[in-house]
Amino acid sequence: MNNRSPADKVRFLIVLSIGLFIQCGRVENVPATGGWASLPEILARIIPPKFPDRDFSITNFGAKGDGTTDCTEAFRKAIDECNASGGGRVVVPQGVFLTGPIHLKSNVNLHISERAVVKFLTDPKAYANLVSTRWEGVECMNYSPLIYAFEQENIAVTGSGVLEGQASDENWWSWKGNRGERSKGKPNQNNARKSLFAMAEKNVPVGERVFGEGHYLRPNFIQPYRCKNVLIQDVTLKDSPMWFIHPVLCSNVTVQNVTVNGLGPNNDGCNPESSKDVLIKNCFFNTGDDCIAIKSGRNADGRRINVPSENIVIQGCKMKEGHGGVVLGSEISGGVRNVFAEDCTMDSPNLDRALRFKTNSVRGGVMENFFARNIRVGEVGEAVLKIDFFYEEGDAGEFTPVVRNLSISDVTCEKGKYAVWIKGYERSPITNLVLQNCRFSGIEMPNVIEAVDGLSVVDVTLNGKPMQ
Repeated sequence: MNNRSPADKVRFLIVLSIGLFIQCGRVENVPATGGWASLPEILARIIPPKFPDRDFSITNFGAKGDGTTDCTEAFRKAIDECNASGGGRVVVPQGVFLTGPIHLKSNVNLHISERAVVKFLTDPKAYANLVSTRWEGVECMNYSPLIYAFEQENIAVTGSGVLEGQASDENWWSWKGNRGERSKGKPNQNNARKSLFAMAEKNVPVGERVFGEGHYLRPNFIQPYRCKNVLIQDVTLKDSPMWFIHPVLCSNVTVQNVTVNGLGPNNDGCNPESSKDVLIKNCFFNTGDDCIAIKSGRNADGRRINVPSENIVIQGCKMKEGHGGVVLGSEISGGVRNVFAEDCTMDSPNLDRALRFKTNSVRGGVMENFFARNIRVGEVGEAVLKIDFFYEEGDAGEFTPVVRNLSISDVTCEKGKYAVWIKGYERSPITNLVLQNCRFSGIEMPNVIEAVDGLSVVDVTLNGKPMQ
């Protein structure tokens, strides 16, 4: 404990005392609380890549910042030259640059300069050269993400400029199929989505799961796939066709000082999936779906690949609108462990939940070792903490989920419908949940707590009174 701050020492001793001496209500089996002690070791492994001091301006390869010239080929040539030269920065200077998909290669830092704007073409044909991807937790061949990398090392997207996906109900978003009059009479993803999920359940080889044109499965914005040493820093992202930042099967990932604005369908902010050693720090999320959602594959495909997300650190982030602030699930069949969230602020009547766990007996998965502290919640539309084993399909499968070892401390809320809403299964209750030093105010409804084994409530108030 010698390297701990005084505050950390106090927290450690308090929680240790809880585990040894305190039982109140349904308190038993308090989880191991040494999780925060492992955080420095995890952070020490997350090291952003560095790049040679060489710049390759896209304007030297034919790009024009007039907002109308298609610069796709200029981006490709600049990245190829940078990679072949041993790496460096591919620089987007001041101006407005229109492009199709950008494919990063090893040792390339795509740098979006101040007052530079990259706008992505909205014609799906520009993304129709199919790539290996993961779509809602299932592997397939589909449209290229807007920015994509496959099995590369040392890659980055940096700079204070803007990346605009230009998605709207006029191009990508209507494909969701539930946009009311905005999508009425337009093609949608429903049939292809069902087909893809059915292929995965039948274990159809990934190379035969071919989608793209005519199937309407929207691409993600930034997707490094099976990559190592990834940095996304300082940029502003707007209006993605679907998920914004989606590292899949990656290791050593840093997402820092990034601003995400997009209120379209499935506009999740940052979704690490089956990835390891990930830091999401000092980012702002204003999204049409979950702000941060940690995932590990869906159903049979998640179990086939069987790679969890682990060692995920979230620090100093701000969440405005979204379905959830920090979320685990729902594509969680490969499991998740060792998640740390601290010093975050969440506040909007259109932010449904602050901390959210979602799964069911079709998805399954083990979610374990979740630690949150110093979370400031202004207002949420539904619950501060929600753990739901009945998400979507409900209890309709044979893969019983497990959620265990959760420690949540120093959380405050000023307004919400529920402080705590938890529904597990009687055959698989949520186990070892600690709530400590939390203040829930302006709460409209009593807690919902079903199927929890080992709940510790210590120094927690609900509307000014001790929470039972």
